[in-house]
Amino acid sequence: MTRKRVLSGVQPTGDLHIGNWLGAIRNWVDLQENNETFFCVVDLHAITVPHDPKLLTQNTLSTAALYIACGMDPEKSRIFVQSHVSAHSELCWILNCLTPLNWMERMIQFKEKAKKQGENVSIGLFNYPVLMAADILLYNADLVPVGEDQKQHLELARNIVQQRINSRFANTKEKAILKVPQPLILKQGAKIMSLSDGRNKMSKSDPNEGSRIALLDPPNIINKKIKRAKTDSHIGLELGNPSRPEADNLIKIYCLLSDTPIKKANEEFAEMGWGKFKPLLAEAIISRLEPIQSKYNELMQDPAELKRVLKEGNYHASQVANETLTKIKDALGFFNGDN
Repeated sequence: MTRKRVLSGVQPTGDLHIGNWLGAIRNWVDLQENNETFFCVVDLHAITVPHDPKLLTQNTLSTAALYIACGMDPEKSRIFVQSHVSAHSELCWILNCLTPLNWMERMIQFKEKAKKQGENVSIGLFNYPVLMAADILLYNADLVPVGEDQKQHLELARNIVQQRINSRFANTKEKAILKVPQPLILKQGAKIMSLSDGRNKMSKSDPNEGSRIALLDPPNIINKKIKRAKTDSHIGLELGNPSRPEADNLIKIYCLLSDTPIKKANEEFAEMGWGKFKPLLAEAIISRLEPIQSKYNELMQDPAELKRVLKEGNYHASQVANETLTKIKDALGFFNGDN
């Protein structure tokens, strides 16, 4: 049976946190067992907002190291850096010329992020869903793990394939140029919320560092952040009550980290107060992050090996991406000097 091809990635901006891990990376680790997986450090996306060049270099290596520390196996998955595969930028330009402007104007996330940046907003931020489409389509991905907030961007990629490439440039439906990617939405743990506001998603860009647990936070910081996490005045904890988003979020995190069934957690914590629960949650987080932090430190002490892994991943990703890019360019009528 042919294995499905899966593509995903994370921006090397800020510190990866438990929301990134529980909502995405941990699931990617499972996907690599039965699928052909490509996992990218999407550094081109990272410059759509003002950035520090020194931090970009450091965070790119750090993100790749955390991928591996969390369980991604370079022998099973292609781990690579987006900007090291030039086909991403080239296909992005081609797709820019095929994508209607009004499609881009519908993108909700741009409107939300643009409000924060004001007059400093870049064309890149407006246009990054097209780059995201190029990322996906270059690898002819069958499945793309996405959160609810990224569904609109994947839909854009699907529309570009169906309405702007295959329908206009393929000879027949049987000879489609590109696959139409399908979303892979992982329900359990798909959206981990902020520790300071249970109605907002945990985010690397939140200026309040207490809103998240970074994967590299030491035990004393984790204890402090959990102790200060927003709660309510109710006695007894419960999941699934929309009027108690913080309780729902913190118990969900505990269940995911301790592999505790939700039903059992609801019974166990029905009469428990926050004073007893928070130390249990902090302990669960510290225990699960310890092996990740240990492996990460080992990798960062051997940068030559980490760079070797990325170089190999870049090579294999480039092979696949360039083959797809050539196929698209041929269909669009670009002169190919090799033919």
